[in-house]
Amino acid sequence: MNKKYVVRLTALERRGLQDMVRKGRAAAYKVRHAHILLLADADGPAWTDERIAEAASAHLCTVRNVRERFVEEGLEAAIARKKQCRPSRQRLLDGEKEAKLIALACSEPPQGRARWTLHLLADKLVELRVVQSISLETVRQALKKTC
Repeated sequence: MNKKYVVRLTALERRGLQDMVRKGRAAAYKVRHAHILLLADADGPAWTDERIAEAASAHLCTVRNVRERFVEEGLEAAIARKKQCRPSRQRLLDGEKEAKLIALACSEPPQGRARWTLHLLADKLVELRVVQSISLETVRQALKKTC
């Protein structure tokens, strides 16, 4: 079977990966990715993806992804985890909304209260229609970050 992404390691890359696997001082996923690349090397063992997955205790997709990242982006990208293109969830408080929260927290508390509480701040943000709903933890983290 012709592989679309053929791994060819230089002597220096191979030596570095062998040291990483032998010492085992890196994160477990980095050691596993290094092991995958060593086994996939076309000038070395040139194992099939299925055999590599079994030997490295990795999923077949992981083997294919590591091989593809090595060919497309280089050694460092293949060893490290893939960075997220965008966050899993959009931030609820962007800069403008966060500024409104801080201004609210710095203002006078409601009548009959000595200070703003997280509950009061969250309720006020909803009341002012800054957000539809907000958790106390989101309010706390935003205030902790800025104060």
